[in-house]
Order: sequence, then structure tokens, then C-alpha cells
Amino acid sequence: MSVIEHILDRALLGQDISVAEGVALLQVSELAEREAIREVADTLRHRQVGDSVTYVLNRNINYTNICEQHCSFCAFRRDAGQEGAYWVDWSGILEKASEAARLGATEICMQGGLNPEAKIDGTSLAYYCKLVETIKTASPNLHVHAFSPQEVQFIAREDGLSLQAVIEALRDAGVGSLPGTAAEVLDDSVRRILCPEKTTAAEWLEIVGLAHEVGLPTTSTMLSGHIETVEQQARHLDLLRSLQQKSRSKGHTGITEFILLPFVGQEAPKPLRRRVGRDQPVLEDALLLTAVARIFLGNWIVNHQPSWVKLGLGGATEALRWGCNDIGGILMEEHITSMAGAVGGTCQSEADLVGAITSLGRPAKQRDTLYGQPERILYKKQV
Repeated sequence: MSVIEHILDRALLGQDISVAEGVALLQVSELAEREAIREVADTLRHRQVGDSVTYVLNRNINYTNICEQHCSFCAFRRDAGQEGAYWVDWSGILEKASEAARLGATEICMQGGLNPEAKIDGTSLAYYCKLVETIKTASPNLHVHAFSPQEVQFIAREDGLSLQAVIEALRDAGVGSLPGTAAEVLDDSVRRILCPEKTTAAEWLEIVGLAHEVGLPTTSTMLSGHIETVEQQARHLDLLRSLQQKSRSKGHTGITEFILLPFVGQEAPKPLRRRVGRDQPVLEDALLLTAVARIFLGNWIVNHQPSWVKLGLGGATEALRWGCNDIGGILMEEHITSMAGAVGGTCQSEADLVGAITSLGRPAKQRDTLYGQPERILYKKQV
């Protein structure tokens, strides 16, 4: 029996694989072995969550691209006053949320740049809470999935508050869950190049763990296919798994899903583009990592989602054969990845997502943010 066969057999027995075993799977180049990995990931997906493929009706709001940080992969950020800089006002936020509710969305996802001017009465927390309250004005039943660990740290720094105090205040304002973005790769040697001003890996894990402690579920992500090694990819998965094990041991929901975010560099700053040497994701690499993520995480994080924004709908549909059970949301609009030069588009219709799912002979099922049955949203008409 080969090393790869032994690893896959252990996975099929329900055992967690090690970092070294994850690295071995990620280093596979022979087509037959890659297909064996795909088959095991697909089998585990079937055992862990069944054959239905879920999707969510949501709206994405990137409320500002004015940002104090300078991540080397980001084509979204602008300085205040720079051409292309924007900051959505309160009426714009309300209009977007109201339209989403009217169209049947159950979720508003919000993330934006770190804008030091985004304050009310001198405090950042008041501004971020008003963002949430404005969404709830459109419909109190809309789930607000908002504010990455990086935004939490930014608010805490700006206002001199503890991380936990910020998270609790956002929760009390109406945030229902936090997106696990800004993770990039949880390795500080990579982060010093990609995002030197962002949280450290330990700080990101601390903030996500605190969210779980105060009752806010989160998602989890990995930005892949740039300067990271397969060893760093596997360690990233291991850190997520360990965090989820800790949260689950305390009775928390913890991480609801894992989302792979392949690097799109077409419009990224030139130094990183030159270093990476390509503008669009390599689908084969993304699919292998998708399958290994299912094998590595599936016992603890059962929902896995590809990014149709980054891979295109065709690539995301193929990822459903490599261990994914969710195809994400319709978004309605998206700016961060599209400004980086992604070819997947900025929105999908529900019919497009359902058509992609059923093309594989699998049933499509609408979900809410936390993978439950969606409730009917009550839209409050604005006068």
C-alpha cells in the first residue's frame, strides 16, 4: 500500500489526518492519485452532509474602500480623496438592504476598508453599530454577517476598547455572525509580505475564538495560490481545526463553514503580481486544496464552499465534485475581488446557482446563514 493510499484509508475510517499527511496529499501530482483524493473527499462530503448542495440568498455590501492599510494583494483599497474612493452613506446602506429584503434575501454580508474617519461622535464602534442598525431598519429579520477579525481589531484600537467589548457590542447591535476573512494564510512569515499591517495569525485566532465565546458563529477562509507553500497551507488547516475543536469542546457552534479563496492578481499591486507570476487562479491547484481541506477539516467543519467569484461559476461547480457541499450566495454585488480582475462576475441569480447544482444531478437547497431553514423576511417599506 502506498503512503497516499494509507492516508486516504485512515480518512475513510473517520480519523483526522496529520499536518505531514496533509502535506503529502497536497504534493501529489500524478493524475490517478489526484482522482483518488477527489473520490475520498467526495465520499466524506456525502457521509458528513449528504448530497444536497446549499446556497443562500444574500447581499454583499462593501461599504467603503477607503483603508489605512496597504495589503500587497489588494486592488480594492483607496486613500480618501483618491480617484475611485467611495463611502456609502446611510441612505445608500438602507436602500441596498431594503432592496435585498424586497428581493427575498435573508442575509446582508458587510465588509469594508479600515477608514479612520468612519466615526460617530468620535467613536468607531458607534459607526459600525449604526451600520448594523440601519440594516435592521430595512428588515429586523435580516441576518447581519459582518465585520472581519481585522475590523474588530481596528475598532478596538481606535476606541481604546478590549476585543471582547467590541465583539459583544456588535452582537448586541444585531450582528449575527462574523466572516472569517482577513485570515489570508495563518503564518506570520507569509503575512509580513501579504499584509504586514494586519493582525498576526495568533491575533486572528484570538478574535475568532472570542467571537465563539460570546455566542457569535464565524466562517473560516484561506487565501491560496500566491507565495505560500503546501506546508503553510496544511498548518493553516490545522490551526482552524484546533480552534474548532476547542470551541466545540465548550459547546459553541464555532466555525460554520470553510471557504477557499484562490488568489486573483490581475489588478493587484505589481510587486506581488510579478512574484506570483500569474493573474488568475490555477483551477487544478484550487481543486486539490479543496479536496484536502475536506479530508483535513470535515470531521469538525462540515460545510465547505468554493468561491464562484474567484473561480467562475464553472470552476465552483466542479469544486462540488471535490468535497464542497455549498455554492455560496447570490451576493447581488461584489467589489473587492472584481476590482482585482476576477472573471467570475459580481452577482448570480438564484436560477444560475440552482442550475449549476442540478447539472451535477444533486438537489439544491436554500439555507440561511447558519445552515438552517430560511425564515420569511419581513420587509419594512420605507416612507
